[in-house]
Amino acid sequence: MAKLITAPPRFTREEWVVANHSKYNNAEKQRASAERLKAESDRLIDETEKHTKKTQRDVNKKFEQRIDDINFWKEELDHKLDDNKKENDTLLAYKTRLENALDACREPLAIAQQCLVNREGRKAIDLVHDDVQKNLMKEVETIQGVMALLQKTLDQTVEQIRRSKSAKFYLEKDLKDKFLAKDIDDACHDLRDNTPGIKYNEGAAKIEANSVTPDDWQEFSNKNIEKAEREKNASISLRSMIDAILEQTADDMQRQVDETDLAFDKRITETKATKEKLEDHLSKVQGEILEMEKNIDKLQNAIDDKEGPMKLSQTRLKERTNRPNVELCRDPVQYRLIKEVGEITSHIDRLSLTHAQAESELKGLIRNQLTIEEDIDIKANTVQIDDVECMGLRKSIKIKKF
Repeated sequence: MAKLITAPPRFTREEWVVANHSKYNNAEKQRASAERLKAESDRLIDETEKHTKKTQRDVNKKFEQRIDDINFWKEELDHKLDDNKKENDTLLAYKTRLENALDACREPLAIAQQCLVNREGRKAIDLVHDDVQKNLMKEVETIQGVMALLQKTLDQTVEQIRRSKSAKFYLEKDLKDKFLAKDIDDACHDLRDNTPGIKYNEGAAKIEANSVTPDDWQEFSNKNIEKAEREKNASISLRSMIDAILEQTADDMQRQVDETDLAFDKRITETKATKEKLEDHLSKVQGEILEMEKNIDKLQNAIDDKEGPMKLSQTRLKERTNRPNVELCRDPVQYRLIKEVGEITSHIDRLSLTHAQAESELKGLIRNQLTIEEDIDIKANTVQIDDVECMGLRKSIKIKKF
């Protein structure tokens, strides 16, 4: 069977005209829309460009302000660090002064203690707790007190140096961070759209969790500066105290050394004067001993001289007993002879008693001579210890002000 062919639809002229006008209108509208979009695009491009430039200018301004802030605090930190270093160097010099002052105390202390040991070599009555002994003990106590004070001050100084170094460390660390931050921000500030090496960094637009606020940032540096200032003021105050302590301790030691030396001078003068008096008395006692020995000899001679008269009287009396008978008379001669024997006996007894007293006195003089000689030796020993040994040592005592 043959296929039926369908004819295409037929339009009227009016429909054809309407269709053409419709296309014209649609094309016109599309062109108008496109024109409006192009105009909007140009406006948007211009707007975004201006906004981007404005934003970049604002960002650059913020960078400049930030860099100015960093420079300000960097200068503050740098100035405070310079002050801190100078003060630390000065305090280190004061530490050296304290160490030298402490070392300088050791020799005077050793000398004072040696003097006390030497004076234990005094003998007998001269081993007395005199003004010299009291002043030497006070001198040892004074020097030991000074050394304790200097050591305590030295410990405080070492601690202050540690604290100042700690403040210096945080200043340097903060300053180092400021330098690094400034370098970074300077580099960022200098970056431009056409700078080689810039690239997309996804996720960069965020606030870091460990970041701080500008107030916190400023407060951090301010605290470091305040800490350094406190330590600087503490160091200055400590140095003022050290000056006063070094001055006062040197004066205290010098005053006590002078008082001890004065006590030594007085004691040595007194001991020498006593020794001279003893030597004078010794000379007199020795002279008296010689006189007493002569006196004893005279008394012995006097006793010996009575031997003849006694023998004579007793011989006469003995011979008269041979008178015969009535001639054995108790006549005046007999009585006188008997009385003469009694008188001579009495004289001999008195002379013998005086002789015994003289010998006793001589022994006393000899004992006194020995005592005086011993005391002179004691005084000579004391003078040797105080004048030669102790004062010889003390000449090397030099109290310095450091």
